[in-house]
Formats: sequence, C-alpha cells, structure tokens
Amino acid sequence: MKKKEFNALGFMSGTSMDGVDLSLIKSDGIADFTSILNNFYEFDNKLRNNLINLRDKLNSTMDVEKYSSDLKKLGREITLFYAELMKDFMKNQNYNIDLIGLHGQTIFHNAKKKISLQLGDGKLLSQLSQKIVINNFRQNDLDNGGQGAPLVPIFHRLISHIINKKFNIDYPINIINIGGITNVTKILDSKISTHDNFKAYDIGPGNCLIDEWIRKNSNKNFDNNGDLAKVGKVNELIFNQAVENFSNFSYEKSLDIKNYDINFAKGLSLEDGCATITKFTAYLIAEGLKMISDQDKLFPKINILCGGGRKNSSLIKNLEFFLSKNKIEFKNIDEYELDGDYIESQAFGYLSIRSFLNLPISFPKTTRCKSPTLGGTINKNFN
Repeated sequence: MKKKEFNALGFMSGTSMDGVDLSLIKSDGIADFTSILNNFYEFDNKLRNNLINLRDKLNSTMDVEKYSSDLKKLGREITLFYAELMKDFMKNQNYNIDLIGLHGQTIFHNAKKKISLQLGDGKLLSQLSQKIVINNFRQNDLDNGGQGAPLVPIFHRLISHIINKKFNIDYPINIINIGGITNVTKILDSKISTHDNFKAYDIGPGNCLIDEWIRKNSNKNFDNNGDLAKVGKVNELIFNQAVENFSNFSYEKSLDIKNYDINFAKGLSLEDGCATITKFTAYLIAEGLKMISDQDKLFPKINILCGGGRKNSSLIKNLEFFLSKNKIEFKNIDEYELDGDYIESQAFGYLSIRSFLNLPISFPKTTRCKSPTLGGTINKNFN
C-alpha cells in the first residue's frame, strides 16, 4: 500500500548568512520525493550584519549565556522575517502545507559541549503560520553521542536513488555539498531499506573562508563565480604554511566556520588573498574526499556537486587539480534535473516529515551517534 505523502516546507539559512532558501516538497519521508517550488530570499544588510556580529561574539558556552538576551531578541526578529517570507512564498499558490521544517540560522555549534544553536522560534512560527513546525533537528543527535552534523545524508541517499534510476549512474556515488562548510555523503548502492549503505563527513571549509576574506577586504559578500581568484596569484609560501598547520586534521568531528580563520592570508591583496584561500579550501576538500575513499578503497567515478560553492569555477578547477590522479568526474547536480541551490532546504522539508513520522534522521556512519537517532521538536501552537 502506498504510504501517505506530505507537503512540507523547508527553511534553510546557511553559514554564509546571505539569506534564506525555501522549498516546498512532497514526500512520504522514505523513498518518494517531488520538488514543487523553490525560492531564495536575501537578508537585508541590517539583519545580515546583526547575525554576523552576534555570531562573531559567541566563542564559548559562557558567551552564549552572556549574550542570551541578544540571542532571544534576534531569534524573534528572524522568526518574524521567516513568517513574512512564507507569506510571500505561498501567495497565489493552492498547495496546502502539512509541515514546516525550520532549520533556522546556526549561530553557535560546539559538538563537544553538546550545543548547537539555530535562531528561529518554532513555537512562534507555528502560531504565526497556523502550521505544525519542526525545528531543533540537531540536539537529539548530540545527546546520543553524535556530532549534530551533517544531517542531510539521508536525503542525499534518496536523491542518489532518483538519479540512479533516471540516468542509470552506477554506484558508489559521492554527493558533495559545498556550503559554508563542505560535507560529503558516499552512497554504496540503491537500497532504501537499510542504513548501512551510506556514510558522511564534514570534510573542510566550503565558502566560509572565501566569503569572509571578500567581506573584510571589499564591499562584496562573496567571490562571484570565482572571478577574483582567477585574476589573483596564489602565494605558494603562505599556502604551504597553511597546509602544514592542518596536517593533523581529524574528520571524526563536525565542523564550524570557527574551526578556520583567514589570518594566514593577512597582507595579501584582495585578488591574491582570494586565490590563495580558494586553493587552500580546495586542498582541504580534496584531502577529505581522499580520506573517505581510502576507508574502503572505493573512489566513486561520479562526484555530484551541490551548494553555492559548485558555482565557483576557480574552486572547482583547484579541486580537479588536486584530484587529477584519481581519474574522477565532477558533475553539477543540476545536470540531473535537480536544483543545486535548494538541496538543503528540500532536505529539511524531508527531515520534518521523517521527524513527524518518528523515523531516524541521523546515523552512526553519518554523525557518529551511538545508534539511529530521531530528531526535531514538534511545535503545534494553534487550535
């Protein structure tokens, strides 16, 4: 018998803090998935700056306590912003929303202390929208010994299954999400009934270092298409020193943008710093991909890219250079009729359905949790 399908709206605001991705999907939370509608809403400068400034102040659990009132105030502000976006997103649409998956804006993440804070009030959004809102997706995983990230691998597995059926692509398949942080999901086969055929890791920075360099050294927020890096020259001495400082890097932990900094590029021109940081970012991603493949001596021929970083041609060119001996192909996920800008927002719509159905969203091979783990807090704040 066909399982019940839900219309779920997924909100995702990433570590780049550029804005909010919204996706409306239809799924049974297991094997069926249809993308209905997607859109991006940019933060205004005031909200973006408030988010970045508060995030920069939070370097410890003591800071979280110190700035608790600021967190509450900004959390309410961004929730009201989400509610307005939802109204605009759904205007002139006839779809009924069953569930909302609210990831929120990550403001602090420390897996060792079992804390991951995302701004966005599920109860308030439920009241404003008159819909069931599911948020706080990471805490159960942290409490069960996991890293709280990455959470999208179960959705990556589903879309790999769709791509495999539609385009006859052989397993294993890597799906590489280059957001603020880069994570990879390696799927070994097409089975949906098991949780042992895929694994995932955070493997390095994505856009975070490049974006920070651009923000601090220009009036732009990111390197569009990698154009600045193209005209810059890599400082090989600084690059090699940065690589040496990360020689003992562990992939067993989830990553936050505060695991990295751009101080090593201090003194370089805008373009040269961008080129050097872009090459360094690509190097770390390549090393992470080698690591996950060395575990079982399987390096997928097809590596599918999603997230904003897939558009940075300088980053991808460097990545191809570092992996040239491995004889692999990088494919843009858009080539497989999926929009690479909205994979994560679609994922949190999907995760909201799984949470509502009491199905696990994280697994020992994806977040290092002790056992398959449920996630998400269900908020129904209306009659």
